[in-house]
Amino acid sequence: MSRLKERYGKEVIPKLMELYGYKNIMQVPRLDKIVLNIGLGEAIRDAKALEAAEGDLTAISGQHPVVTRAKKSIASFRLRTGMPIGLKVTLRGERMYDFFDKLVNAVLPRVREFQGVPQNSFDGWGNYTLGLKEQIVFPEVDYDSIDRVRGLEVSVITTAKTDDEGSHLLEALGMPFSGED
Repeated sequence: MSRLKERYGKEVIPKLMELYGYKNIMQVPRLDKIVLNIGLGEAIRDAKALEAAEGDLTAISGQHPVVTRAKKSIASFRLRTGMPIGLKVTLRGERMYDFFDKLVNAVLPRVREFQGVPQNSFDGWGNYTLGLKEQIVFPEVDYDSIDRVRGLEVSVITTAKTDDEGSHLLEALGMPFSGED
């Protein structure tokens, strides 16, 4: 069992039950899944970009990514329906907890001039999305082997009903929020 999952059971559940007055452990919000997403606009012109990004995302997540395809054609972008335009990975269970632990304790502190993650990136339903400007902040990605710096989106999906519950859950799990809203 991952150390974050143990911490969730021993510290976070009792803390949230007391804070919100839940009567049942099943009411306490928990992590549901984490989705990693890389949008690849350059894949339209350069097919090798997809392979390079796939290698990076596989190294970061420990799981093979799925290719996302365009849903509609956009002539001004030279984009046709069905063209590959990104990659995504969905993490659940043990891998999800291990990734979140790594994100909070190893990756975010490596971000240049890190002041904490913004508090206002919740979606209204307790889910949090964080955008990273470069994939090289992950220790698994070798700086010399990348062809190009790419952004990465990390969406943390929770079972929380409100942003406030989601915020308290992620904060209790160690997410370093910045002081400002």
